This record gives sequence, structure tokens and C-alpha cells, in this order.
Amino acid sequence: MRVQITVVAIAAMLVSGKNLEALADSQPSTQDGASGIVTPEATIHIEGGYAQYGDYIGVSLADNQTLEISQKVVKDIQIRFLNSRGLPIRGRTQKDFVIGLLKLKPGQVFSKDLLQADLQRLRRLESFNQVNVYPKEDASSVNILYVIKERSFPSLIFGGGNNDDVGLYGQVGYRDENVSGVNDRLNTVLQFSTKDVQFNGQFTSRYRSEEPNRLGYSIRGFRSRNTSGTFNDDIRLADGSKVREGRFGGSVALLRSFDEWDTSVALNYTRISLRDGEYNVVQVDRLGSPLSVSGTGIDDLYTVSFAVSRDRRDRRDNPTQGSILTLITEQAIPIGLGNIFSNRLRGDYIQYLPVSWIGNGRPTDNPEMLAINLQIGTTIGDFPPADAFNIGGIDSVRGYGYGKVASGRSYGLASVEYRFPIFQSVGGVVFTDFASDFGSSDTVLGEPGVLRGKPGSGFGYGLGLRLNSPFGLIRGDLGISDQGEVRFEVTTGQRF
Repeated sequence: MRVQITVVAIAAMLVSGKNLEALADSQPSTQDGASGIVTPEATIHIEGGYAQYGDYIGVSLADNQTLEISQKVVKDIQIRFLNSRGLPIRGRTQKDFVIGLLKLKPGQVFSKDLLQADLQRLRRLESFNQVNVYPKEDASSVNILYVIKERSFPSLIFGGGNNDDVGLYGQVGYRDENVSGVNDRLNTVLQFSTKDVQFNGQFTSRYRSEEPNRLGYSIRGFRSRNTSGTFNDDIRLADGSKVREGRFGGSVALLRSFDEWDTSVALNYTRISLRDGEYNVVQVDRLGSPLSVSGTGIDDLYTVSFAVSRDRRDRRDNPTQGSILTLITEQAIPIGLGNIFSNRLRGDYIQYLPVSWIGNGRPTDNPEMLAINLQIGTTIGDFPPADAFNIGGIDSVRGYGYGKVASGRSYGLASVEYRFPIFQSVGGVVFTDFASDFGSSDTVLGEPGVLRGKPGSGFGYGLGLRLNSPFGLIRGDLGISDQGEVRFEVTTGQRF
């Protein structure tokens, strides 16, 4: 039995606002606990009596009576920001931006369904930590108050660790999910060591439904290197060193939303290079098997990708219920080294199901639920062996090392987690993962998975802890593979 421990240390410096304005003195006192909405009464007046009926009020009738029904209209919408102590602040987010996201606007007939949909839409924004809404009614109209707690952005992130390629390394990152107060995103990471400097940076200006003629866009650039997940150390290079895999490139994408669907079209470029311990380009491994389509040790991937996603989670960060479906197709254009022509297809579905098996349903930072993730993918045509679907690792089949299950043309993955609270900010997880390459490893150039004895399918199971810290969610998983390997790994964010 082999036990491997990987630890990432992270710290953050957070920026918060100052108190600048007072919260409204009067707020409704009756709140719907399930939705976070305080609901106005909706009645019909019948001959001096009242009866509930949807969102309407008025007078009913018999044969000799007249019917008068008036719809309640949204009169005003107000936005209030609070800090973590519940005190009013100005807030970084532009109020006009928030109101522009809402479907229920002043002058429209009040609808609780639309109000609930608007509430969930705001809760899915990365920059908001908590959103509640308080409708207040009079005889014929409704005033709506949104009370919002923002996340503390921007933030600086520091970290470090050790890997088989560069040894000890340090990291510094900058993250802001609310650039200019309109939820634009900037995320950058710089990693440095005595051997190399790597980076990953992305800026995203999201599509805004209130500006339908304006497309969103995203720009990304990256440079990375590590030991290869496809050509792992079971078969090394002729000089005995492990195969290193370097990637350099970027992408430009256009973004648009259609009802519940978010779409993107992107131009992407990636140069994949295979190298030895001194980072010199190599063409074959110790057995003489090719490492690239071009035969030079370097492959160029110019691709056009199209992605569509439907997000029904109640919030983006550590959701408690809902689902998200993502479908992607990526067409390679045959130019550059390798002259690669292929199409890569992927699907990813996640479902969150609230349960109450051990608790009483009280809200915590780690709510009790079942989380299910199903993934599938395949590549049609030629592709670099380093770009095979590598199965195994902390974000795939836990209990296995990265790429130790398979390196295939196709794959399928199923994961199930039972998440439960332990304390307010500490949760536990019982998980199981299963994946297969559907027997496709022998169709990869050079058959790297077959020659290295990767099983092609495998499953893992285990236990984990989740800690909601000021630096974000910290995840620790103890995984056991069906081959008896035990691995404990620590990282950030949920597995899915």
C-alpha cells in the first residue's frame, strides 16, 4: 500500500467597504424560509369577505354582481448592501447593473414566480455572498427591497508546494469577480521556482441581458509545465528522466445568453511540447514510441470551440440544490506542427439533491445533500497523445494518481458524494468514483496507456473533510483505489 500526501497552502488578503448609508427602517416581518422572500398577501374581496387567489385582489360576483379585479403592480425596487457584520455600506456593485439583471421591473404586474427567479439569478453571481428580498405591499402596488452581502474582492492569494517537475515552488494570485462593479472577472496566477516561471490569466466581461446588442467576451493566456499524465514514469526517456509536458497558448471567446442557456464561441491555440529533465525537446520514449503527431516532439492545436451551458444551481459557490449541464465541441484546424484535424466532444452534468438523513435541515456552510456528476467525452480524428483523456487523480477517480487509470480516445466518469455537516463551517463527505476508457486506449498514437499497463477502467472510494475558511473552501480527500492504493490529497474547492 502506498500513501501519498499533497498539500497546498493558501492565504488571502481581503478588501472590504466602509459604512456609508442607512438601511430602511421598516421591513416586513414574515419571511418564507424556503425562498428567502417575504410575501405580500394576495386576496379577492367577496361581498365583504376575502379569499386567497394568486397575485390578485378584487371583488367576486354572482349573477347580479359586478367583478372588479386589480393586479398589484411593482412600484419601486431598491438595493441595499450590508457588510459581514450586517451594517449598511455603499457596495462595489453598481445598483443599475443589479436592477438590469431583474426580469420583474417597476410598472410590471407583481409575480412571486418572477421574484423567486430573480432572487436565484442574483444568488448565482460569484460576487454575492448572500441575497434576500423583501416585497412590501399596499392596496394596489408592491415595493421590493433587495438586501445583498458582497464577497470580499479583490483578493490576493499566496501558496506553494512541491511537485516532481520543478520541486519547491511558490504561487501568487490576484482574483476579482466584480471588476468595475458589473461582475466582470479577472483571475491571474503566477508560479515561480528555480527552474521555471508559469502563469495563467483570464479576463471575462460577461454578457448582460439588459444590453442585448453587446456580446460578452473572454481573453486568456497561459504557460504551464509538469510531468506528463499520459507518459508517466512507468516508461521513461532514453536518458532515464521522466517525460515533461509543456503547454503554452491562449484563447479569445465571445459570450451570449439565450433564456436559460449560456453560450460561447472561442478561438484557441495551444502548443504542446514533450521534454526531458533538462527541458530539451524529445521525440520518442525509451521504447521508441512517438510522443507527438508531428514526430518533432511539438504539436500545435488551433481549434474553434462551441460551448452551451444551462445553470440551475441555487448559487455558484458551494451550491445546495439544482443542476448544471455543459456541452462542448472543439474542432481542430489542420495548420501548424502536426497538421491536426479532429473534433473533441464533451458532456458534463451535475445534480445536487438536498437530503435530511442525519440532520434537521438547518442551514449550515456545508448542507446535507447527494451530489452526482456524470461526464462523457470522445475525440474523432487525429490528436496528440498528450491530449488523450487522462483518467485518475484528485479531480477524477480518487485513490489513483493522475492519469493512472487510462489514457484513452474516449472516456466516461460517474461520481457520487454524500455531503453532510459536522460543525457550522466543517463538513464531511463519503464518495465513490468510477471511470472507463471504453477500450479506446489502443487507438491513441503510440498506445501509451497500453504500454504502461494502465487498467483502462477503475473505481475509488473514501472519506473527505470540507472546511469553509476565510480563504475559501479547503478540501481533503482520503481515497482508496480498487487496486489497494491509498492517497490523501488536499486542495481547494469542491470536486464538483
